[in-house]
Amino acid sequence: MRTLLAAILILAIAVALMCVGIIVKGRFPETEVSKNGKMRELGIKCMHEQERELMEAERAARKSKSCAGVYSDECAGCGFYKN
Repeated sequence: MRTLLAAILILAIAVALMCVGIIVKGRFPETEVSKNGKMRELGIKCMHEQERELMEAERAARKSKSCAGVYSDECAGCGFYKN
């Protein structure tokens, strides 16, 4: 019985100590990558944000390419000419 009470007491103290930061700050720490200032400073981005940037870069690259009307190695990836 003493062991059980000791374990419960140790767990209660551990939980209280883990909550000190939350109690002092008055809020939970921000774990969302897109909203965390420290992660922004380090250049860490959300997966959705990185994906959006890649898609925009691909769209810009596709818009900048133009077809001259003749098949060449440069327009092999556009899909207009089938091999």
